[in-house]
Amino acid sequence: MDQMKKIETIGILTSGGDAPGMNGVIRSVTRTAIHHNIRVIGIRRGYHGLLRGDVIEMDARSVSDKSRVGGTFLMTARSETFTTAEGLQQACKMTKVFGLDALVTIGGDGTMRGAVDLAKMDVPVIHIPATIDNDVGCTDYTIGFDSALNTAISCVDKLRDTASSHERCSVIEVMGREAGYLALHVGIATGAEIILIPEQPFDRDKDIIGKILSARNRGKQHYIVVVAEGAAGGQEIAEYIETNTGTEARATVLGYLQRGGSPTYQDRYLASMFGIQAVKALMEDRINRVVIYKQGEVTDIDLFEGIEITKKISAESMKKANMLSI
Repeated sequence: MDQMKKIETIGILTSGGDAPGMNGVIRSVTRTAIHHNIRVIGIRRGYHGLLRGDVIEMDARSVSDKSRVGGTFLMTARSETFTTAEGLQQACKMTKVFGLDALVTIGGDGTMRGAVDLAKMDVPVIHIPATIDNDVGCTDYTIGFDSALNTAISCVDKLRDTASSHERCSVIEVMGREAGYLALHVGIATGAEIILIPEQPFDRDKDIIGKILSARNRGKQHYIVVVAEGAAGGQEIAEYIETNTGTEARATVLGYLQRGGSPTYQDRYLASMFGIQAVKALMEDRINRVVIYKQGEVTDIDLFEGIEITKKISAESMKKANMLSI
């Protein structure tokens, strides 16, 4: 029997933090599956919804006009119950109740760990990385990163305008509890004088105050500091700068603003390609896989191997950022 006949019904869910482009992935998976006569069940509210049996039948019209919209129309929720042995068993039971031959999960590293747990319980899974943090180790790119970058860059550009008008230091706190990819890329793209990330230890006096005073002595009159939330609090850094330099400093926390908004071209296009690849893997009898973007190509690798791969911001990347900030 070929795989097309084996995989008759798939479930799809989004979990964890939402990211622009998730709707595009749902659309792509749904339409690709339907094209190949595979039934699609949408699971609302992530793993929490799977436990409760909160599902909806999907068709081609269900996903019409969705790829341009941010967030996830299937909604997302975190589930403490799912992380327990009882919760995991209940989730597996629900895949049988609804006759799901495989599950497509969309989300970040936490969602991926949930997919691994289900795979260990013999639930066939395909995971698609989607998080604005871009911190899933096995892929060069996660859905949502480019959209969040563009939103943050637009905000920083506007804040620089007012910082220059008032000869002020503007401290912008972006998301990134454990990973500084967003802060690093935003900082480089906007010409920030200082970039603070969780992966790079820093000395407040040397790396912040020293840089600002040095720049001021060279005639600079306004400054931009981009800080990842996991490195330090934006308000705290602003107060420290103002106290120790006498320069007026204001903090802006971008927060959930970075998650919202219409996805960029890159996130729309790659969301489409990731969804196609997920269904292709199932049809070719490759289960328990994670779809990745590597060296410019969309492909898939073993889920259990993928979860073990980590990545970190290199010292060379920070060196380049510092080179540009003088």
